[in-house]
Amino acid sequence: MRSLSEKIAAIAPSATIEISNAAKRMAAEGVDVISLSIGEPDFDTPAHIKDACVDALCRGETHYAPSAGIPALTGAIAEKITRENGFAVQQDEVLVTCGAKDAIYEAMEAVLNPGDEVLILDPAWVSYEPCARLAGAGVRHHPLSPATFQVDDTLLDAVGPRTKMVVVNSPSNPSGAVLDAASIRLIADICRDHDLYALSDEIYEKLVYGKEHVSLASLEGMAERTITVNGFSKAYAMTGWRIGYAVAPRPIIRQMEKVQQHTISHPTTFAMFGAVAALRGSQDCVEAMRREFERRRDYVIPALRDLGYVTAPADGAFYAYVKVDGDDMAIARSWLRDAHVAVTPGTAFGTPGWLRASYATSMENLKAAIGRIARV
Repeated sequence: MRSLSEKIAAIAPSATIEISNAAKRMAAEGVDVISLSIGEPDFDTPAHIKDACVDALCRGETHYAPSAGIPALTGAIAEKITRENGFAVQQDEVLVTCGAKDAIYEAMEAVLNPGDEVLILDPAWVSYEPCARLAGAGVRHHPLSPATFQVDDTLLDAVGPRTKMVVVNSPSNPSGAVLDAASIRLIADICRDHDLYALSDEIYEKLVYGKEHVSLASLEGMAERTITVNGFSKAYAMTGWRIGYAVAPRPIIRQMEKVQQHTISHPTTFAMFGAVAALRGSQDCVEAMRREFERRRDYVIPALRDLGYVTAPADGAFYAYVKVDGDDMAIARSWLRDAHVAVTPGTAFGTPGWLRASYATSMENLKAAIGRIARV
């Protein structure tokens, strides 16, 4: 038989999913595994959001929808961004996607050409590079400061003649760091000076502790060159709903919409009505979940430091990024094998010697996990 795609063969599977699957296999065999490996809130979707989805189903919202998303949702997103994120957005500058990951992939397909290069700030979420390579682009990695996880002037040296896009993720998966105003300004300056597009992944914007989230597109001259990606998975505990969105200038959105028309057509129709309820309804549920994540962070980070570990600044998201001595892959395997605690090795995020532990689980599980880690 003829060979399969070399492009796909060259892309590694998702390390976060791989570790999670290994933990699930052990659990299926009767092993008491505490999984800190997957980035998913452990809360149920708030009732008013589920009710809106059920209502949509019952009244027959089960047919094709506009490829960009139902007008009620694109309008709500435009209003939300304009009100909360500091830059004005029109309804036709919004594309609803099948999760934020889909928005990232479509953005890269829409903007990049073979031979272009994407600049990724490490540590970085595992799917940025595969999405860029699927779009035919090359990738250049640039490490953030391992002490502060902020951007400094060395980023300028990383911009090459083929660089076309820089990927920004704040709050960060995996580090939990929130880029400060100086870092955001520096990225904006470099994008303007070198005529770069920016993809700003802000999926964790609602989960910030003691810091301020700043949208890159809110800085002068950046709305015209920034694709802001967000969604409902983290803030509203809607991971399984697969509803995300992108906000960008109209020419980019129209390009992305073409990708969507020829792939997924549009996100699930009745699920989008639930997303409208998420944005239009009370935000008390978001704040309640944020406070609980902060309570867990306030336990986990000091507990890990008491065990002698150095951690990244955990100012957002729901991750503890832990410095380890030695091979992070081997240490992650040993924690799973000997302590029955599943974490993700930092090698998956471009930073060997670190482990990512999600505290999106109960306090009971977190205390048990810390006790098991202490024993090994």
